[in-house]
Amino acid sequence: MHGHRYLHYDVFTRHPLAGNQLAVFPEATGLDPTLMQRIALEMAFPETTFILPPETGDTDVRMRIFTPRRELPLAGHPTIGSTFALASEGVIGPDRDRLVFGLGIGPTPVSLEWAGDELTFAWMRQPLPEFGPLIEDEDRGGVAAALGIDPGAVTTGLPIQVVSCGLPVLFVPLETRRAVDAVTFELAGMRPIFARHRLDDLPVFIFSRETGHDDATAYSRMFAPAFGIPEDPATGGASGPLGAYLVHHGAVSPEGTAPMVSLQGVKMGRPSRVHISISSSSKDGDITSVQVGGAAVLVAEGELYL
Repeated sequence: MHGHRYLHYDVFTRHPLAGNQLAVFPEATGLDPTLMQRIALEMAFPETTFILPPETGDTDVRMRIFTPRRELPLAGHPTIGSTFALASEGVIGPDRDRLVFGLGIGPTPVSLEWAGDELTFAWMRQPLPEFGPLIEDEDRGGVAAALGIDPGAVTTGLPIQVVSCGLPVLFVPLETRRAVDAVTFELAGMRPIFARHRLDDLPVFIFSRETGHDDATAYSRMFAPAFGIPEDPATGGASGPLGAYLVHHGAVSPEGTAPMVSLQGVKMGRPSRVHISISSSSKDGDITSVQVGGAAVLVAEGELYL
């Protein structure tokens, strides 16, 4: 048996036992993808990452990301959390203001902010958004039923739409934070709607723009049971598309596009603050940059014997 060391981070928070859990294996050379998938299922966190030597000259490290059920080409909280792990391991230091991961989607740069020798914040650049299918008005009742809420709780001024910055997600706007908290998601109820629109079983991201006693731009939850994640406390891979969606549909004013905050995971007891920065062309309004950022805190270390 061989020991494989891992680091346990809580991501998109500065406080232990909040944010989104992540297991990082900082020295994963020799582990094949089948074993990586089995380890991710064993860890039972939303995602587990495996750090490998770079495969191309334009990247610093190769990283593979697994949910308990599948490998992902890109994800936000694993990228931010693994950046903090590499800083903790001494792979990067305050002489660096940039790190480039080799992900399944390709080179992915991360900007670094330091306070002395301590990494305090990281910004992940995501691919530009692709705006996918709109769910027609006649399906809004079916979406509401799958969410276990009244159809009147779904916002009428914004569309239900698929948006992707590397990973497609279905966005459902709700009127109030109370409606967001009331959701009880049923994938079986969504599958007929997905099928009518020729969509796979996508993650479903629900949010409200209702303000609260905080600075959040959106109050949100995310469900991805097809990925082995019944509910995710913080979803960076969906937060970039969320920001793009809000800008694209005029839900935030131009001066409110950078930065924004998605407050996620509150219902789960794991509040998470996902920062979002969207840049647009002053000439035609097209989105020119999508970034997602946050902090992470180390809460445990361990060794897996295989």
